[in-house]
Amino acid sequence: MTEPGTVAWPPTAPIETERLVLRASEARDRAAFVELFASPEVGTYVGGARPRDELERAMPEVPGQRPGLFVIDLDGAMIGMITLDRRDAERPGRVRPEGGETELGYMLLPEAWGRGYAAEASAAALDWFTATLPGEPVVLTTQTANTRAMRLATKLGFVEVARFEEYGAEQWFGARTAGADA
Repeated sequence: MTEPGTVAWPPTAPIETERLVLRASEARDRAAFVELFASPEVGTYVGGARPRDELERAMPEVPGQRPGLFVIDLDGAMIGMITLDRRDAERPGRVRPEGGETELGYMLLPEAWGRGYAAEASAAALDWFTATLPGEPVVLTTQTANTRAMRLATKLGFVEVARFEEYGAEQWFGARTAGADA
């Protein structure tokens, strides 16, 4: 089986959907990254907002430059990000005995919510991942209180595997096998 860490990054070309482009981050995205991580709305289900002044000091000139991170670009501006990261095998939830599956994550700026961008970007990232690493499962974790994220997970073909307590809240853990309809 091919390991996600051996995949060339970024992809040879940005991933284009009907309305969005998934691409590697650039220096012009820095302000949007700060806004994303400083937003109380965005932080509701991911551990809270970080202080803006701390982010301004610590954020690199080109944030998010790492394998598995896509900037979600709408009309030339970053509106969020998608991540496909190796899940820590020590965390609760797994579909393989050894754990370490690839986990989908996403965050969008509040002004981009409710327009279907998360579904569109996530489906495109999952399609790319499935084509790049056929047969590799993808997992997703979200708080059960985040009903919008749970609905999206189901829409993307994730099936509940477990629920567990983590980070002081009940978590929903789902898996999607390669080829699941999105």
